[in-house]
Amino acid sequence: MITRRGFLRLIGGSFLSMVSLGAYAVGVEPMLSTHVKRYFLTPPHWPAGLKLRVVALADVHACRPWMTPERIASLAAEANALQPDLIVLLGDYVAGMRLVTDQVPASEWASALSGLKAPLGVKAILGNHDWWHDPVAQRAGAGPTVARKALEGAGITVLENDAFRLEKDGHGFWLAGLADQLALLPGQGRAEAGGLDDLDGTLAKVSDNAPIILLAHEPDIFPKVPWRVSLTLSGHTHGGQVRLFGYSPVVPSAYGNRFAYGHVVENDRNLIVSGGLGFSIMPVRFGMRPEILQIDLG
Repeated sequence: MITRRGFLRLIGGSFLSMVSLGAYAVGVEPMLSTHVKRYFLTPPHWPAGLKLRVVALADVHACRPWMTPERIASLAAEANALQPDLIVLLGDYVAGMRLVTDQVPASEWASALSGLKAPLGVKAILGNHDWWHDPVAQRAGAGPTVARKALEGAGITVLENDAFRLEKDGHGFWLAGLADQLALLPGQGRAEAGGLDDLDGTLAKVSDNAPIILLAHEPDIFPKVPWRVSLTLSGHTHGGQVRLFGYSPVVPSAYGNRFAYGHVVENDRNLIVSGGLGFSIMPVRFGMRPEILQIDLG
């Protein structure tokens, strides 16, 4: 039988363990050196002679003290060091929570991202927070958002329901980018939240049979993505921010853990969901280090 002293020691030890885990999740893991998550795959109808390295950064959520312009610039240098052919940004550059010491203006985080360099360029899409925290765009129900203008001012191409043809080693491929699926909040005459994404219209801009890489901030679009698309890249979920044994208790997706994180293959269609770099709602990461994606195709 456990004694009163033993019981108090157990309670005290459990409390200290919880405090230590909480301190690690808030103060340590979010600030650890970035993990490079590598994927190697040949998706459907990918040309045999096309070897392509794509590096992806998602969910920067610029803010102080967690994701300063200096840290973003260092992430850009890490991405460049991977020697990518193409760099893609998967949205949510704007802070997604109030637990910050200061906001980072768009001009500053965009300037830090301007250090990204790749032979085939740097292409971006926007995320829900890039829309939600732009009151002018919310009132208008349309862009361009402050985030889009900042990225374009930094020399980064932004794709919103658009497709861009690229070529490497004599092989063409398409990079398509969706507008955000959760862009508009209720209000301003809108009873419900609404998206601005147009999957069919975006893919209609593809004018030949070359393979397609689709950028979609939220992975929830994936069940609608046709087999014609070789690979879909998404962010948004942050891998749940807390992930243990392949499971995340809370995932901002209608599909829960189905599209929470990692490489998903369904009906010979490929989706990769990044765990992202920053966080929203709470500054907590546990079992889900900040990460940059390196994807080698072919």
